[in-house]
Parts: sequence; structure tokens; C-alpha cells
Amino acid sequence: MAKVFEVGLISDTHGKMRPEALLALEGCEVIFHAGDVCGEAVLEDLATVAPCYAVAGNCDADPELPLVIQQEVGGVRLLIHHGHLPMDVARFRPDVVVTGHTHVPKIEQVGSVLYVNPGSAGPRRFNLPVTVARLTISDGRPAARLIELPVA
Repeated sequence: MAKVFEVGLISDTHGKMRPEALLALEGCEVIFHAGDVCGEAVLEDLATVAPCYAVAGNCDADPELPLVIQQEVGGVRLLIHHGHLPMDVARFRPDVVVTGHTHVPKIEQVGSVLYVNPGSAGPRRFNLPVTVARLTISDGRPAARLIELPVA
């Protein structure tokens, strides 16, 4: 039986860690934050759920945050970057690309690459929903789903 990996995807918290986001990511083996973290406490809170790795967004001042993360999970190559800078995605040869920046939650398959923007889990922007995403990897195949958080 193949191992199934649950990966949490979150972005654009802008210093606000919602308890609803932590609940939605429970059970994940790893969490990737796609930038605009805006506070170490956000990453500390996420680390109580699962190991957490984050990239820098255009609003982050933390010099320790990388601009890009490449990681393989369950045989699937992930590329995580905020999306605010030009990126030659093809040179990384990813199976899944995770970005933030726009605050617009989106899952799109383009050729062999799955693109996921988990949306914004921080302060609500415009009329956009507050969301995170989960990536399920089974038999080396990724499938993503958006989770709208029940917030006012």
C-alpha cells in the first residue's frame, strides 16, 4: 500500500495566525508558507502543527527567509515561491508550484505541472475568501484542494 502524504499550504498571513487555519492544517506532515509571513510568531504557531518552511514575500523583512524552496515529498517535486518576482519555473522542473501574493485562491493544471495558490489566510482583502490549501500526494500523484476558513 502506498504512503499518502498530506501537505499544508498557506500564504499571505500578514502577521495574523488564525486558529481556523491551524485546525484546517491539522494532520499535515509538513507545511509550506508561500510568503508574506510578516512575523515569526506565525511560523512558530504553524510549527505546533507540523514542520513548517517559508519563503519571503514582498512584505517580509526577515533575511533568513529564502526566496525559493525546492522540496520533494512523496516523489513529487515542489517549488514554492511568493510569486512577486519573475521566476523561470521550467528550470526547476517541478511537479507542483506553490505561490501566494495575489490573495486569489486557485488550483490550475498546466500541462504536467499543478499550480496552487492557497489564497490568503491573514486579514481579509477585498471580497476574497480567507483560505488555505492541502496537497494530498498518493502514489507520486498530487491532488490539491482549497479550504475556505469559517471566519467573519
